[in-house]
Amino acid sequence: MNISFPSRCYHHSHSNLQHPIWISCDLKAFRTASIHPNIGKAKSNHHSIIPFSTSYQGRVSAVNSAGGDGASVSPAKSLRRLLDSPGIHLGPACFDALSAKLVERAGFDFCFTTGFGISAARLGLPDTGLISYGEMVDQGRQITGAVSIPVIGDGDNGYGNAMNVKRTVKGYIRAGFAGIILEDQVSPKACGHTEGRKVVSREEAVMRIKAAVDARKEIGSDIVIVARTDSRQAVSLQESLWRSRALADAGADVLFIDALASKEEMKAFCEVSPLVPKMASMLEGGGKTPILSPMELADVGYKLVAYPLSLVGVSIRAMQDALLAIKGGRLPPPGSMPSFEEIKEILGFNTYYEEEMQYSAKTSQPYLERGYSSRSNSSYTIPPNAQNDPEMRNQSAQDPVVEVVTPEIIDIADGSKGPFFGVWSRKLRVKITGRDGFERLDVRIPAGFLEGITNIVPALGGINIKALLDDAALEVGGKQLLDFNDAMGDRIQVFLE
Repeated sequence: MNISFPSRCYHHSHSNLQHPIWISCDLKAFRTASIHPNIGKAKSNHHSIIPFSTSYQGRVSAVNSAGGDGASVSPAKSLRRLLDSPGIHLGPACFDALSAKLVERAGFDFCFTTGFGISAARLGLPDTGLISYGEMVDQGRQITGAVSIPVIGDGDNGYGNAMNVKRTVKGYIRAGFAGIILEDQVSPKACGHTEGRKVVSREEAVMRIKAAVDARKEIGSDIVIVARTDSRQAVSLQESLWRSRALADAGADVLFIDALASKEEMKAFCEVSPLVPKMASMLEGGGKTPILSPMELADVGYKLVAYPLSLVGVSIRAMQDALLAIKGGRLPPPGSMPSFEEIKEILGFNTYYEEEMQYSAKTSQPYLERGYSSRSNSSYTIPPNAQNDPEMRNQSAQDPVVEVVTPEIIDIADGSKGPFFGVWSRKLRVKITGRDGFERLDVRIPAGFLEGITNIVPALGGINIKALLDDAALEVGGKQLLDFNDAMGDRIQVFLE
């Protein structure tokens, strides 16, 4: 029996070590297991051998090439390869791009999105049909764009009739999903483990799946269609088994009955259409379906397992604990949150900086980049008296904000006396305070480097700073040259030091 576990977990930003991890579930057969370091197999005291995936880098992803021929592999193709591979596959449900990244970093081969979690995270509302197709597909686009593993999207009931289902499927394909879960609930739909579930007729349920298959063909995709029925709680077990057969005949790639009430019911389901993979949902915290270990689920006959509430649930509790600590005048305990360096590593700051270096401009002349602070979105308006200056006229008030680069000091040891001779020993301090009271910029530059100062602060364009310097050249100590508010309401001060 094969069970696919997440294979690697990345923790520390200062280390390239890869730490194998275990899924937190009751794997009784693994309680006394040991790992052979070479062959990647777990051997228990019962002398059974259970192969599982040990290579994070070898995981099929949407960006790997197929067969080494350089052709890109679609997310759906990656998911289909997973379905064709041995064993049962575990997939946590994410609700935003960050949670999806964490799933991938933990070494999982795929993940789900959860309408329950997205409704909670995006709207702060219950999963009772309040969230729309547009919000779900937009959230899904952010999620699939953040990871390389295939993602199965929660498509709810398709958001309407068969024509709406077709639009939903095509939208999920364009959003980058590898699979889509479609259910037979009426509108408004809700979590399948809550009370009062109602389903559409058998005919309409089948037509939804046929419409999904047609939409897939029309757009030239092979997205995996997961057909879900909620008829177990809405009608009966027998009705849910009948619908599962019919949905398989209509072209569903994976079958899923939500809220089965016992292990015996789960076994009966897995005997339906035996060639079609089955999906289970282990609703954490007290749903209607019994929680089984991955080994038990594999014995029953399941191929995919979703864990829909683990990430959103622990996030809620962690935030509650942190808020309680802050309200009490304390910080959250160090062990309850990653360090700032770890947070930056998770979010990709270090990768960004490495890639940014590939595009850094090099010049032998001193210069200053436009903009004054990476923290400010403010931009300055060029004063009216600068409009006749072609250079100033071409300088857009919407120029991007970038890091200020301190220029090199020009060597004047040869004794030459230019127009700014005598001021290179002095410095200009440019200080900008935003209208919100926060400091936007506080930088010092050689006083003679006037040609680039308007690139730091475009609002200084047209001001004769040279004349101000000449007036203050013989004064000892510092002097304030300028103090005014620009068009954006920011206070600009210039000092000669």
